[in-house]
Amino acid sequence: MTAPQTHTLETAGAVITYDVRPGDGPPLLLIASPMGASGLASLAARFPDRTVVTYDPRGADRSRRTDGANESTPEEHADDLSRLITTLDAGPVDVFATSGGAGNALALVARHPEQVRTLVAHEPPAAALLPDREAALAASRHVHETYLARGFGAGMAEFIALVMHSGPVPEDWAARPVPDPAVFGLPTEDDGSRDDVLLGQNIVSSTHHEHDIEALRAASTQIVVAVGERSAGQLAHRGGEAVAERLGMAPVVFPGDHGSFLDAGHGEPPDVDAVAEKLREVLAAGDRVPTGG
Repeated sequence: MTAPQTHTLETAGAVITYDVRPGDGPPLLLIASPMGASGLASLAARFPDRTVVTYDPRGADRSRRTDGANESTPEEHADDLSRLITTLDAGPVDVFATSGGAGNALALVARHPEQVRTLVAHEPPAAALLPDREAALAASRHVHETYLARGFGAGMAEFIALVMHSGPVPEDWAARPVPDPAVFGLPTEDDGSRDDVLLGQNIVSSTHHEHDIEALRAASTQIVVAVGERSAGQLAHRGGEAVAERLGMAPVVFPGDHGSFLDAGHGEPPDVDAVAEKLREVLAAGDRVPTGG
């Protein structure tokens, strides 16, 4: 695979930075959110036979907001992705999207199914679809409120505790003591900043998004919902199961957990090869399945 070519794209309220790794095969768009393109570099390198596109969501890494807003919504991310696909001018793309990126990609397909041939949506944090919806949404909002009140370390500790929790979210989650940030190697002092892209801009809008299930059912896009084999019971895994159930399908189990195939600055991701192999298998199967509304 050749070195990535970096471009920028002006959208409504943001300037988006994206990378294209040219190849001979049809375009494959890899999406995470709020993690940027750097988190998908190892996975992208496993597809040297395809043109692979990664990007930084608005407000993350190299992509800056120009509208001064403090929140990014799945609808805004979907519009950014639609404009990006239009700019690529390569016809419908295949998409692998994970975490908040999966929620954003589902919003894209609900609005612009003609732009996506196959979507593999890996563990979208669709808390609004869970049986324990009210408790899950309240806990997600509590993460944001903890961040605003006490800063990054406390907010991220609360986030980690929530996403690692197994099973339904207890109704008294917000009343429980905030975990010690030091346990997770996080700062215990508040530096006063409140511009974190996850805790400040995306945690509430992503988990609270009401997915247009009817539009997704009617979409021409081949939709595959994926969950990690080692994340069973966790919030995003359960969100993936809930989306799959609403769409009348069984989720496809991928190797690893929620993020064990993503680059996090600690060397090669342990499950990136296995996830890439599974993704190839799923995309090949999608090529053999007729799509229809």
